[in-house]
Amino acid sequence: MTNIPAPPSIGKNVKKERQHQQLSLDALSAASGVSKAMLSQIESDKVNPTIATMWKIAHALKVDFNVLLKGEGDKVRKFSINRKEDITTLDTIEEGVYIKVLSPIAMSEDLELYTLSFKSGAVLSSIPHYPETEEYLTVLDGKVKVTAGKKSTVLNEGDVLLYQCDIEHIIENLSDKDSRIYMVVRFARKIK
Repeated sequence: MTNIPAPPSIGKNVKKERQHQQLSLDALSAASGVSKAMLSQIESDKVNPTIATMWKIAHALKVDFNVLLKGEGDKVRKFSINRKEDITTLDTIEEGVYIKVLSPIAMSEDLELYTLSFKSGAVLSSIPHYPETEEYLTVLDGKVKVTAGKKSTVLNEGDVLLYQCDIEHIIENLSDKDSRIYMVVRFARKIK
């Protein structure tokens, strides 16, 4: 007779990871598409979830599938490469503005990294992002004016600005040459 080890405590691992991320059952349900009732049953080890269900939960928690099977001791460390040839350039309706997306698609709506190039006089107007979203802008070359709601400032090469971008905001190149900026967009974590 073969000794088969007990199955992993999947429910305990899901609950531990959810609580570590300060997510309610409602928030995890909304992010994963798995009902709150099912999540509660999984966490209390009352049901044996399908692989498809666990895949949805792992994706919503942004953890490796094995973390939920084996627990955090086997957590996979991130090491993600986005090669130059894979970097996306976004088309804009504004003339003279060029945006390169440096972050991989898997990071979208969490943390996004960009470089933006502006021809002389070019302007980028943006509608409000999700509530509590922030942009961290560093001027690499040139001189730009940033307006966020009623606040405005002029930035020169090397200057850094943090601002809420859940309101209308505008970036304008004031230089008579090209300006380049590096931008990090950080989305607020939805806790409840």
